[in-house]
Amino acid sequence: MRVHSFTDDALGDLDAVGLAEHLRAGKVSPLEVVDAAVARLGTVDDHLNAMAYTAVQRARSEARSVQPGSSFFAGVPTLVKDNVDVAGMPTRSGTDAWEPRPMRKDGDFAAMYLATGMVALGKSQLSEYGFSASAEHPRLGAVRTPWSTEHSAGASSSGSAALVAAGVVPIAHANDGGGSIRIPAAVNGLVGLKPTRGRLAQDKVFRDMPIRIVSDGVVTRSVRDTAAFYREAERIHRTLELPPIGDLTRPGKRRLRIALNTSGVGRGADAATKALTEQTAALLEDLGHTVTESDVPVGPSFADDFLLYWALLAQAMLAMGRPAHGRTWDRSRHDNLTLGLARHARRNLHRVPGAITRLKRAAAQAELYYERYDVALTPTLATETPKIGHLDPTQSFDVIMDKLLDWVAFTPWQNVTGAPAISLPLATTAGGLPQGMMFGAAPGHEALLIELAYELEEARPFARIQA
Repeated sequence: MRVHSFTDDALGDLDAVGLAEHLRAGKVSPLEVVDAAVARLGTVDDHLNAMAYTAVQRARSEARSVQPGSSFFAGVPTLVKDNVDVAGMPTRSGTDAWEPRPMRKDGDFAAMYLATGMVALGKSQLSEYGFSASAEHPRLGAVRTPWSTEHSAGASSSGSAALVAAGVVPIAHANDGGGSIRIPAAVNGLVGLKPTRGRLAQDKVFRDMPIRIVSDGVVTRSVRDTAAFYREAERIHRTLELPPIGDLTRPGKRRLRIALNTSGVGRGADAATKALTEQTAALLEDLGHTVTESDVPVGPSFADDFLLYWALLAQAMLAMGRPAHGRTWDRSRHDNLTLGLARHARRNLHRVPGAITRLKRAAAQAELYYERYDVALTPTLATETPKIGHLDPTQSFDVIMDKLLDWVAFTPWQNVTGAPAISLPLATTAGGLPQGMMFGAAPGHEALLIELAYELEEARPFARIQA
């Protein structure tokens, strides 16, 4: 079943930039917009299960005090993913393993994000700690895509993506430690840019990782919304080590050297996804770009090393459980994927130093790769979106992990290298579901990806759920 909430109200079918323009012009008020978003949420979330925490009265109170035009996105409703701290809201990280309590202050990311003027309706659901590419918690339930509620809404930013795709809000926070901006963007027919490592402000828990694989960003329905968000974020938080993205409003003119890869990291795309990717490559060639088949430069141990590093993070989360959450924390309430990852880490601790060393070398390999190519094209995911239950975390760890590796074969490379990548909704499967195409570039080259995204959006307009 396909569900959405687009209707003739204060939100209409506007993207975030269009809504911001209406707010500044006084065509709608911030309170009208927030009320419309709350009403839309009420029509779809019983089907999607995308909200982790709802703060309606707080959002209405903030909307009453918003001065349209005081910042670019002033009054635009949004959601914050429930693994970063927002003052007055609990942070559950996709689990029910402890009794949540309101946070005393905003984390570094939320402080930057909300400084753009957006009004948070609450926090969106994710898979437990973001470890699975499908949010299907045994007690909190599964997050479903509005394109087909029988199917998963994708990786850990699934709640945000489902509600943007369904029309509840035009833009929402997402973050990505193995594909969790790009995967739900691909599944839900959205634009999802994972920025370069260090591009945006970030909470301490992510900054302190041995390899900073997590990047924060947004999911949107249009390229211009993504471009506008990074422009506004850059005015609040400027990283001097990276070239600025700037104000991008149109396609670039430069013709690019593009590497095509459908073989993935260890496991590649199925025949249908490969064909859709090759159709995208043909479109690029029609636009004057040069496309060459080329494998991603990763060693034979990359997939195993990334899995071990991912497992190390799970072990750390469990080790911090009682100190961070007190007596209410119950290890047994974690799902089989989290517990299995932690067990994998404990059994392979002797391999961790070597794995981290090899993963850190990937950045240098990527640097050499992007001397030969401007952009890399792959499918975002190796197969069509699975149905709810396929990645059910009550299955045995080995079964879940094998299925995850079959589906998520392309996104982790940029998390390790720190390079940017964007998923665009350029394809549709035979079953009528969105199939994202992913474009990667060298660190600091988000502007190149955004300009290419504008060109592709213009050449092949994105499918609309309400069509």
